[in-house]
Amino acid sequence: MSTRGIGDRLPTADEIAEINRRHLIETPLVPADLLFVFGTREDDMLRADTAARLWREGYFRWAIVSGGVTPGSEQSECTIIKAAMIAAGIPAELVLEEHRAMNTGENVILSLPIIDAALGLANIRSVICLGNTWTARRYPMTLHRHWPEVEKMLLTVDSFATPRALWHTDAEFRRRMLHEWDKIEPYKAKGFIAEWPEA
Repeated sequence: MSTRGIGDRLPTADEIAEINRRHLIETPLVPADLLFVFGTREDDMLRADTAARLWREGYFRWAIVSGGVTPGSEQSECTIIKAAMIAAGIPAELVLEEHRAMNTGENVILSLPIIDAALGLANIRSVICLGNTWTARRYPMTLHRHWPEVEKMLLTVDSFATPRALWHTDAEFRRRMLHEWDKIEPYKAKGFIAEWPEA
């Protein structure tokens, strides 16, 4: 019986090429109505700093930060990231808050009523998704499942020294990437996410 786990799995050259082409999507950014900041337990300051840069460059009018309290923390991911965004110069009143989500599906499902109550979903025509490199297009795919009408863009960040196209050369980067990539088809089959970008 094999004891090899996903951390030991070495993808084939074809799989590496497919992940780089289909999963690590980079979309051109244009000014959007909303920045959707997906919560994280790591690289939270990098995410906040990236949001602040986007704000300074005029890329969004409103933002929402979504993320609950994770083990080992007394504050929600939302509280931590929003505070850092405000400290970096984003006006507090422009950042909506969602404090309960524990996964990407909940990020979206629990945030939509908050966005609707504050801004009106019909008033939001475009969204930039901001999150981890390895989760990649699963962010907009989740958003697309529950909010197909809105235009979606994707910006991902990470603190790996390894260039993202060479993720397979770093053991931890590879483990995270394959873990997320392996979720795509099962999640599509279960209706958790929808194909994006659409062919």
